[in-house]
Amino acid sequence: MREVAFIKQNKEKWLEFEQVISNKTKKSPDIVANLHIKIMNDLVYAQTYYPKSKVTTYLNKLAKSSFDKVYHTKRSDKNAIAYFFLDKVPLLAYQYRKYIYLSFIVFFAFFLIGLLSTFNDAGFARQILGDSYVNTTLENIESGDAMAIYKSGSNWGTFIGIYDNNQRVGLNMFLSGLFLGIGTGFYVVYNAIMVAVFQAFFYQQNTLFDSVKGIWIHGTYEIFAMIIEAAAGYIVGASILFPGAYKRIESFTIGMKNAFYIFISTIPFTLVAAFLEGYITRYANTLPVVICFTIIGLCLFSISYYYCVLPYKVAKKHHLR
Repeated sequence: MREVAFIKQNKEKWLEFEQVISNKTKKSPDIVANLHIKIMNDLVYAQTYYPKSKVTTYLNKLAKSSFDKVYHTKRSDKNAIAYFFLDKVPLLAYQYRKYIYLSFIVFFAFFLIGLLSTFNDAGFARQILGDSYVNTTLENIESGDAMAIYKSGSNWGTFIGIYDNNQRVGLNMFLSGLFLGIGTGFYVVYNAIMVAVFQAFFYQQNTLFDSVKGIWIHGTYEIFAMIIEAAAGYIVGASILFPGAYKRIESFTIGMKNAFYIFISTIPFTLVAAFLEGYITRYANTLPVVICFTIIGLCLFSISYYYCVLPYKVAKKHHLR
């Protein structure tokens, strides 16, 4: 689209938003948020096709002046928690969907590498999982209970310990984005390979079904949340590397805030994953198969819907392109 046509097509919308952010026109918070994201979309388009144009500078200033008004306005018409999880996070997931896709691609690429390495190197599993874990698991398999390692400790103690560990891993993935996303990438590579080696090892011991039935009861939320936390880290890194029309510190501030909100949204899933590992996984070998796979299916559906489907539905509701 030629720049003149782009301006003509969107000028009325920009002028309307100028009136809103200057408090000359009153609009509902939903309409204001909708307008703000449309302005952000226009800014991205202008940065791509008219990077040195005055319209890009204008849209950049308009977007910056509207940010605080949109994201820090007190919402009295909705429950703050419901708004955060059902509107704000899905809109951010939609806005940063490319980073979520990237996180999935990187994870599964190295997951595949982990599988291939395990199948082609007899000692690879011990290098990744450690001799102690491998030896203990082999003993458990020989005794007829491949998942016995998950039965150690109390339910409550396991729940607290696992949650603490997983939350620290997720926080590290997020904050490692400060190292231009490289630190986040390191954590993703390590964990993707470890998960792959874990499953390949059980396959080699002819206990894959038992491992899937048990491990993925909690692992579905745990691994999916980890991928989203990695996406948050990539957002932080990208905000430093690619500031666009913003000053680098401004780009970093916006990216860090939005990534933090996405990271916060994973906490309930990490909490439930720890609960499932502490209270359900240890009994997987005695539970009916249908119950185990129903739990796994519900977990996969709910978290996939939240991060991969709901963002598009919310964006459509707000008429975003």
